[in-house]
Amino acid sequence: MKSILVTGGAGFIGSHLCKRLLNEGNKVICLDNYFTGSKKLVQDLLSCPNFRLEEHDVTHPYQKRFDIDEIYNLACPASPIHYQFDPIQTFRTSVLGAINMLDLACCCNAKILQASTSEVYGDPVVHPQTETYLGNVNTIGIRSCYDEGKRASETLFMDYHRQKKLRIKIIRIFNTYGPNMTVHDGRVVSNFIVQALKNEDITVYGTGTQTRSFQYVDDLVEGMIRMMSTEDDFTGPVNIGNPEEFTMIELAQQIIRLTGSQSKIVFRPLPSDDPRQRKPDISLAQKKLDGWKPTVSLEEGLKRTIQYFQNL
Repeated sequence: MKSILVTGGAGFIGSHLCKRLLNEGNKVICLDNYFTGSKKLVQDLLSCPNFRLEEHDVTHPYQKRFDIDEIYNLACPASPIHYQFDPIQTFRTSVLGAINMLDLACCCNAKILQASTSEVYGDPVVHPQTETYLGNVNTIGIRSCYDEGKRASETLFMDYHRQKKLRIKIIRIFNTYGPNMTVHDGRVVSNFIVQALKNEDITVYGTGTQTRSFQYVDDLVEGMIRMMSTEDDFTGPVNIGNPEEFTMIELAQQIIRLTGSQSKIVFRPLPSDDPRQRKPDISLAQKKLDGWKPTVSLEEGLKRTIQYFQNL
């Protein structure tokens, strides 16, 4: 049995990861400050003797009280509506959170994984995006608190690996959706589903021709666990995402069809620095993560997510 620490473990992705790790027979310590996470998302895990939930903000050091074998560092608001609410705190969470967890990993001799993001590529001029692409990020834009915070955390992870010989893993997560997203999450999938279920106008920004690649959360969790189990000399970064690309209009139309909604699509001005297209090259993941690739289609994933929101 491994002892595994998950920061941001009561959030959308973290709650799924905690459940998977527990189901595999591990002891899980879940840290969250509940800014975007919620105890409700891990409520069904609280009765498990191998699960421990602690309120903690990763911008402060975490005092080690037990041995830790692995750390998954997920703590950071990930949707624009949340990370732009307090951009200074967002940057602090990425940078100080990384430092504090890296120091903890050094103390415990633990392996540590950083949940980075496709946002490090900015508004890409290379398509699809490979891990060698250095990105096109506006360092002073309204999204940069998140983009640059994650880029800085990748730098810190690599420097701890080179200087302190720490065992690290870096993944770059592309757009992910699924159950446990919040109603006011601000991400496009949850926005569209909530609007469709209420028969409200579905808000599409810009012309709606901008694209994203949508990954179901179970596929992401599988990729994360496989990444953690790779050889110590493989650090990443590795893209974890679904290479199937859809326009915002296509996504809206599919959600309207699956919900049987009477919603109409309306258009609003495109927000500043919103990327025009995003699509991962996952050839490295397929090579290094035992042939990993997404297995849940967009239609199937949307059906599961719609059902989750209908049951709220």
